Amino acid sequence: MTVGKGGSAARAVDWLIAGLIVCNVVAVVFGTVDPLFTRYQAVFYTFELLSVAVFTAEYVLRVWSATAAEEYDHPVFGRLRFMTRPAVVIDLLAVAPFYLGTVVFASDLRVLRALRLFRFLRLFKLARYSQSVARFKRVAKRKTGDLTVAIAGTSLLLTLASSLMYFVEHDAQPEAFSSIPAALWWGVVTLTTVGYGDVYPVTPLGKLLGATVAVLGTGLVALPASILASGFIADDADPDRCPHCGRELD
Repeated sequence: MTVGKGGSAARAVDWLIAGLIVCNVVAVVFGTVDPLFTRYQAVFYTFELLSVAVFTAEYVLRVWSATAAEEYDHPVFGRLRFMTRPAVVIDLLAVAPFYLGTVVFASDLRVLRALRLFRFLRLFKLARYSQSVARFKRVAKRKTGDLTVAIAGTSLLLTLASSLMYFVEHDAQPEAFSSIPAALWWGVVTLTTVGYGDVYPVTPLGKLLGATVAVLGTGLVALPASILASGFIADDADPDRCPHCGRELD
């Protein structure tokens, strides 16, 4: 059950499950609207039962058929190793909250609310049924080194700028810049050029430092996007892949 493989029946199943995943996310979002949830509670619950049944069957069938692959051919240990794959773990986490909430924590409303958040993990299941998501994963994996350097550089600048701003502004604003971790909020807002305006420097040296960080942050924060863009361009030009579906050519 992998996108792009199999005949028309397999593609129909892919689209069905992908559509069900999207509908689940929509249901989780609108389920937080109390008047709507109260009025259509039976509909929400029935849809959840149907979704869990489909996702559970998919998970069981996927684990059961894992032995078809040579690397998981052992009937017990092969399936156990298959179950530790990140994508398969996500499949399990997508349905486990329902069973935990129904059987184990049925009377604890706080735990039930927390478990509902795990239903958003079903969104990650789309990666298996979307060529676009598969392509993004392929490009990100190819550019892992460059992205790591860019993120590390941004993190270093964020930590350094926040530390300097703490020492510069702490005496003038002891509440706003009470510690370096507190100054990190200012650093994030400034580096991303969001500028909420709730915390800002007031000393001349602090303003100079803030302006410098803002200018540097404009380029550094945009760097991962440019790295991914170059990766997509290289992926389009890859002669070993079909330019239409992205699959490897024989």
